[in-house]
Amino acid sequence: MARRYEQYCPMAHALDLVGDRWALLVIRELMHGPKRYTDLVEHLPGIGTNILAARLRDLEGNGVVTRRTLPPPAASKVYELTDYGRELRPAMRELALWGARSLGPPTESDELFEGWLANAMDIVMAPRAPAGRFEFRAGPEIASLVDGEVVDGPIGDADVVVEGDPEGIYSLFVDRCLDQVEIRGDERLLDALLDAAPPRIETPLTT
Repeated sequence: MARRYEQYCPMAHALDLVGDRWALLVIRELMHGPKRYTDLVEHLPGIGTNILAARLRDLEGNGVVTRRTLPPPAASKVYELTDYGRELRPAMRELALWGARSLGPPTESDELFEGWLANAMDIVMAPRAPAGRFEFRAGPEIASLVDGEVVDGPIGDADVVVEGDPEGIYSLFVDRCLDQVEIRGDERLLDALLDAAPPRIETPLTT
């Protein structure tokens, strides 16, 4: 059992439920749909299997996560968020936006997890995106925005297609720099999307 703050405070109570190390990253993965235990191990490099098992047990006990068995022929056990757990999405988006503004560009030593581009689009841009069909390509990662909804993978009839490496995608949204990406399509619509992106802030981490 994780230690608790023993304070009658909604912030302390929330941290009692989801504040342990790795808990929010487990929830991040489940925001994209049900996952098998092995899927979570694969998508959370660095987590020990004992830690993952403990976090899932605690999150299930706190009513944030539930388990179910898929129908045949799969018959696999998966973890998924409860309705209560899914209500964390707005709070997680705001926390991620706060972190993104001082994160800095990815470096060669940074290990980007599978699905990072779709995750970034969902957190940073989806709530603010103008109507339109945007497709982003960064190496093997492809993610799209369709009228403010994230689509994992390419789409047909995109209004704008942007292609570059992870650093170029970062520079596009944070520094409004178009020099490191290739753009095909409606650049005015892309400008509208960039205008909706949160501005970077200077902190001791980024100066």
